[in-house]
Amino acid sequence: MQLLVLGLNHKTAPVAMRERLAFGSDTPTALQSLQSLAEGAVILSTCNRTELYILAKPNQALGELSEQLLSWIADFKGLNANEIRHHLYIYENNLALTHWVRVASGLDSMILGEPQILGQIKQAVHQAQNLGNINSQLSFIIQQVFATAKQVRSETKVGSHAVSLGFASAKLVTQIFNKPQNNTLLVVASGEMNRLVATHLAGLGVKKVIICNRTPQRAEALANELRTPERTVEIVGLDRLADVLAQADITTSCSGSLHTLIDKNMVKTALKIRRHQPMLMIDLAVPRDIEPSVGDLDDVYLYSIDDLQHVIAGNLEQRRQAAVEAELLVSQQVVMIERKLLAKDIGQEIGHYRQQTKQQSDTLLAQMLQRLATGENPAELMTELTHKLTQTLTHAPTKMLKAVASEQSSETANFVAQQLTGAFRPNKS
Repeated sequence: MQLLVLGLNHKTAPVAMRERLAFGSDTPTALQSLQSLAEGAVILSTCNRTELYILAKPNQALGELSEQLLSWIADFKGLNANEIRHHLYIYENNLALTHWVRVASGLDSMILGEPQILGQIKQAVHQAQNLGNINSQLSFIIQQVFATAKQVRSETKVGSHAVSLGFASAKLVTQIFNKPQNNTLLVVASGEMNRLVATHLAGLGVKKVIICNRTPQRAEALANELRTPERTVEIVGLDRLADVLAQADITTSCSGSLHTLIDKNMVKTALKIRRHQPMLMIDLAVPRDIEPSVGDLDDVYLYSIDDLQHVIAGNLEQRRQAAVEAELLVSQQVVMIERKLLAKDIGQEIGHYRQQTKQQSDTLLAQMLQRLATGENPAELMTELTHKLTQTLTHAPTKMLKAVASEQSSETANFVAQQLTGAFRPNKS
C-alpha cells in the first residue's frame, strides 16, 4: 500500500486561504490533472475540510510525491507553495489509512460522530470514479474504509465502556507531540498493563520502541507484537536503563519493583543529552517507578496512574465514551485492512507462481507423452517425469529459503520451511 493524505489544517489556516484552497466546480479539472502524478486520487472538500486521498504509483517515493502535490496544489490554486506549506498536514500509509477511516467514521469532525461526512466522502469517491481516478487497488481500500466506518457507527452507538489507560496515555502523547511518528517509546518492564499501554502508544505510529526488561523472553514476546517494517524494536536489560533514557521521547513504566527505577538525576542527565527536548513520562507502577520530583523538571511531563485516572474520570459523556470504543475499533480494523491488502498482493503473486508451474508441468508432460508414443519404457518415463516435476516445483521455494537465510532472517526461513514440510504431513486423526 502506497497511500498518502494531504489536507489543510482549517484550525490554523486563515479564512482567505481556506476559501482559496477549497474545491468546487474545479474538482473534475483537478482530478484529471492529478492523473499524471499518482495512480489514484479522491478530492474531499467540505465547509470544514479540504483533503486529497492519493494512491502513489508503484515504487513512487511518498516523500517526493508529497512535494509534488504541494507544488501542484499551489500552482492549481495560484498560491505560493511556501505560504501554504505550514498549514498542510500529510499522512502516509498506516497513518493515512487510519486518518481516512477516522474521518469516514466521524471521529475527526468538529461535531464528534456526525454522519454527514460519510455521505460526502461517498460523493467524492463517485466523482473520482466517473473520471477514472480510482483503480482496483484504491477501490479495494475505499471499500474497506466504508465497511469499517459502518462497523464503527453500528457497534459504538452507546459509550458503555470506560476509557482505558492505554487510550488516556495515547491522548497525552497527541497533546504533547505534534508528530508521534517521529518519537521513540521506552517501555520499562513488559507486564500486562504496560503491554496494553505500549500497544496503544505504538499504534500512534512511533518510529522506534526500546523495551527495558529483566527477562528477555517476555520482552521478545512484546517486541514481536510491536515490531513492523516501519518500526524498529530494541531490547535491553534494566541495567542499561540510564543509558537509553535520553533516547526516549515517551516513557511508560510499570515494573512492580519496590524501589525507584528512575530518579531525578537520571532524568536531568537525559535532558542535558537531549538538549531539553520534551519528555513524557507515564508511571503506572504502585509503588512508583519514577521519582515524583522528576515532575518538577522543566520539559518533563510526568503522569502517575492517579493522574491518568483523573483524566479518564473527566471524560464521562456517552459520546466521548463511544469515541473511545470507536478509536480502538478503528485501530484494530486498520490492522485487518492492512493484512487484507497484503494477502491480496500475495494472492496475485501466488497466482503467477501457479500459472508458471502449470506451464512448466504441461511442457514436461507433453514431452513425456511424445516419447511414450515412440515406444520408450513407460515405467522409466514415469520415474523421470516425477523427478523433473519435483525439481521444477521445489526450485522456487528452495531458492527463496536460501535467499531469506542469506539475509540472516533465520526465524522467517525456519517458519516457511516448517510450513512447507507441514503441508505434506498426514493428518493425525
